[in-house]
Amino acid sequence: MDKLYSFGAARENRTLMGKAHTALNRACLPISAWPLLMRQNKVMTFLFQVDKFFIMDVSADIKKVTDPIYRKISKTVPEIEWAIHAPYIYKINKLKKEKNAVILAHNYQTPEIYHGISDFSADSLALAVEASKTKADIIVMCGVHFMAETAKLMSPEKKVLLPDMNAGCSLSSSITGNDVRNLKKKYPGVPVVSYVNTSAEVKAETDVCCTSANAVKIVESLGVKKVIFLPDDFLAKYVASQTDVEIISWKGTCEVHEQFNDEEINEIRKNNPGIKIIAHPECPPDVIKASDFAGSTSGMIKYVKDNQPEKVMMVTECSMSDNVQIDNPKVEFIRPCNLCPHMKRITLPKILECLENETNEILMSDEVIEKAKKSVKRMAEIGR
Repeated sequence: MDKLYSFGAARENRTLMGKAHTALNRACLPISAWPLLMRQNKVMTFLFQVDKFFIMDVSADIKKVTDPIYRKISKTVPEIEWAIHAPYIYKINKLKKEKNAVILAHNYQTPEIYHGISDFSADSLALAVEASKTKADIIVMCGVHFMAETAKLMSPEKKVLLPDMNAGCSLSSSITGNDVRNLKKKYPGVPVVSYVNTSAEVKAETDVCCTSANAVKIVESLGVKKVIFLPDDFLAKYVASQTDVEIISWKGTCEVHEQFNDEEINEIRKNNPGIKIIAHPECPPDVIKASDFAGSTSGMIKYVKDNQPEKVMMVTECSMSDNVQIDNPKVEFIRPCNLCPHMKRITLPKILECLENETNEILMSDEVIEKAKKSVKRMAEIGR
């Protein structure tokens, strides 16, 4: 691994040395000038040796700092991959301290990000709340665009960066602020509850936000007979099954969770006697019905931690299973999961570039921030 870290710089120095020797041998100069060139050559040789020692020292430092991280995730991340990840992790962790930055990683991020560089790892709302409590100048959101917006709502005075501005969300993009305004015209006086997986523009038109963990509690706290619930149709159906409040839903879906079906769940249960199957409420109703437990990302994590099932399937995004297994090594995870293409846009090289250059900053008008923040704060007051 040392060779991998030092190869590029050492090769560059060897090239410089070769050029120096060639110039010396071919120079059409008087003999009196050679001693000066020889001294310069010796200085360069010395500098190369010092530089080589420095490179080896840095490599040893990288190993010293990153090896404890790798020991934790070695059963999930192959060593050949770690050889690529480790230098980035080392540099990002060093740079974030220099820039007084905090790095947030959603549960769907890959293990090298989730366990390697994050200061906080959780669901989107918890990340935004935790970041707001810090004295950091910069927030780097390892997640998708609406999550970075939510972090900005909670910390408008901080610079919020997103490593890839194309990291979107099928749920968030399924509805606009104008759609919400039209719904309010169609159903005057009916309060709007929006899932946190929405843009700031939608939150600004919302009475109160919710998460998958507190959706039922939020709906019932309003004390009304009818609510508009946006934008996840499957989560709306789940909420409707848990309350007497009439739910007016939108036809948005999560492209990760909508792919699961009950036939797949039943087949896995048949092939794995005694397995516990836990699903996210963004899954279709037949999947939830076929599962042993349905809950938010935090609820699913808690279920595994508290129950320590011998074998479990998490009906959600693949990387979440990887991350939870790392924290619960005695539990066997069955993984017929689905990848989120948007979450996978976030990589260590993009995070480093974003932090180094402070690019991809989330910018919103004061008006949108103020209006959207109200719906999030109201949710926080009701509680999780």
